[in-house]
Amino acid sequence: MAIRLPGIPHLKRSLRRSLSNTETLLVPKGHIAVYVGESQKKRFVVPISYLSLPLFLELLNQAEEEFGFDHPMGGLTIPCDEETFVDVTGRLISS
Repeated sequence: MAIRLPGIPHLKRSLRRSLSNTETLLVPKGHIAVYVGESQKKRFVVPISYLSLPLFLELLNQAEEEFGFDHPMGGLTIPCDEETFVDVTGRLISS
């Protein structure tokens, strides 16, 4: 006869959620996390090779002009909308 503990399935679901949240915070080697968006910031992970490309450098220069080097978000924040960022990174991928 098995002993039934009603809290165990709930704990498993909770642990699974917390592990998946932790995994989303990890950045693979050779990549950097950036935050993009006007009011609602969305996190993107991009290859560090983008940091030397002229199109991406333009975005970084905009970030420096708008935020300087002390931004309250704590990470690299790019001041453009998501659509523009996706368009720029899409062009970088295809080139």
